[in-house]
Amino acid sequence: MDESAVGITVYGCGADEAALFSEVAARFGVTPIVTDAPLSVGNVGLAAGTRCVSVGHKTGVSREALAALRRVGVRYLSTRSVGYDHIDVEYAARVGISVGNVAYSPDSVADFTLMVMLMLVREAKALLRRADDHDYRLNDVRGKELRDLTVGVVGTGRIGAAVVGRLRGFGSRVVACDSRPRGGIDYVGLDELLRVSDIVTLHTPLTAETRHLLDRRRIELMKPGAFVVNTGRGPLLDTAALVEALEDGRLGGAALDVLEGEEGVFYADCRGRAVDDLLLRLQKLPNVLVSPHTAYYTDHALGDIVEHSIVNCLEFESGKQHD
Repeated sequence: MDESAVGITVYGCGADEAALFSEVAARFGVTPIVTDAPLSVGNVGLAAGTRCVSVGHKTGVSREALAALRRVGVRYLSTRSVGYDHIDVEYAARVGISVGNVAYSPDSVADFTLMVMLMLVREAKALLRRADDHDYRLNDVRGKELRDLTVGVVGTGRIGAAVVGRLRGFGSRVVACDSRPRGGIDYVGLDELLRVSDIVTLHTPLTAETRHLLDRRRIELMKPGAFVVNTGRGPLLDTAALVEALEDGRLGGAALDVLEGEEGVFYADCRGRAVDDLLLRLQKLPNVLVSPHTAYYTDHALGDIVEHSIVNCLEFESGKQHD
């Protein structure tokens, strides 16, 4: 590699991202080394001679891989995601690696969230399944309109706030819960939000404190027939408790773009493979939508992710992000 050029090693990079990295890196004078393999102890050698690496969110980063990166001279790791839950950030700091995330268009996830909300309240999955079988009768139960519903938004960062803005356009009553409230939004405690909401949508980061934020007790607080939407992180929900509430009819439905234990299942072709029993039970239900962590996946958002990954590394090299 040209020693005068800034280098970045990009792990877990699919073909779509690779093309963008090549295009964007040239504009910034960056030399990328790209591999579709996720970061592991076995391939840290690809990063030798560079101080910055980029990783995706699809695979966890082990402590052993972090230590090996530091031994080959890496000082900065940029994850191509908002969340850090796949990286032990504290351990990275202990071995001398700074970790940064990326911001991308919140509209990608916000649009997807509204789409699946509408699909839930109009029972779209059951309707489309019947139509595929040439059964064109109306649903047995009439759909609902968002303007008649109260929607509880848990987490009002960039994505949650974008969801709130869209819901206002539909005329919904919106209540929210967040430790850092914004102006112009009606905030209540989480338990109260669950009691009054017809739809609960999750947009809070996954931390030790928010793991199983919706546990069995809190799911039981929800209104009979309420809907749950999760486009945040799978472990925000206690999946076993959710499945039970859906199967016994206490909840009206769920849309899950993320799931506990999704690693190795989402982003893989699992036809002919055994998958988790809870996932099978969810997908059999006519009122549950499961998608493979795809809410973020738009042209605009992916362009943002790649560009911000490169900018993060440039800022680290320039000293704007301290090592």
